[in-house]
Amino acid sequence: MNKLKRYILFLIGLFVNALGVSLVTKASLGTSPISSIPYVLSLNFPFTLGNFTIVFSILLIVLQILILRKNFKLENILQIPVSIAFGYFIDLTMYMLFWINPQNYFVKMIALLAGCLVLGFGVYLEVLADVVMLPGESFVRAIVQTWNTNFGTTKIVFDSSMAIIAGVLSFVFSGKLNGVREGTIIAALLVGFIARLLGKRLEFIKSYLFPEENGTGFCSRCRKCSGGRWYNGKIGRKAGSR
Repeated sequence: MNKLKRYILFLIGLFVNALGVSLVTKASLGTSPISSIPYVLSLNFPFTLGNFTIVFSILLIVLQILILRKNFKLENILQIPVSIAFGYFIDLTMYMLFWINPQNYFVKMIALLAGCLVLGFGVYLEVLADVVMLPGESFVRAIVQTWNTNFGTTKIVFDSSMAIIAGVLSFVFSGKLNGVREGTIIAALLVGFIARLLGKRLEFIKSYLFPEENGTGFCSRCRKCSGGRWYNGKIGRKAGSR
């Protein structure tokens, strides 16, 4: 029953996460770093953001296998159905938000900040569920485990690399910077902060949902935005950004 609750919570978090990505994207000021490459590709090829998210996620899973080799655990295969669900959730929420098309820069910024808030909440729910990591974070963890790097620093380098590669692809395919803008930087800075803040402010929810685990740590392994761990409402010192 406890595991079922966690998976249901994770699916809810995954949907909220997708909703946040779509709202940030709809603001037309760029998208989150991890979605920047799929977004740029979707602007230049006849496939959706969700389609490219699935393909990109599977690529990250393959890279994890190459990096970890025999240390790649069978349970990590769960990333594949999760990635497929996440891709479809993104397309669904993009369709749901078809009416959002801000023209004024101030309205675009409001939509961006609202998207960051929603995305941060989705990340918080995924961390709270603590069942599986998305390919982006799992890829970073694979690097950390293999080469003993700091999770937070590695995550920052990874996110920065995604944005840079997306920018290069944009120039290659369209001859201009399209899909990577100030919103990408803002999302990178805000989403992790929001998720960590919610992790501290809403600590009581864990004891309410999982009363049998009272007194244990918030998260059993390095997860998502924090790059560290929440223990009894406190974030590990080695917290990085999303």
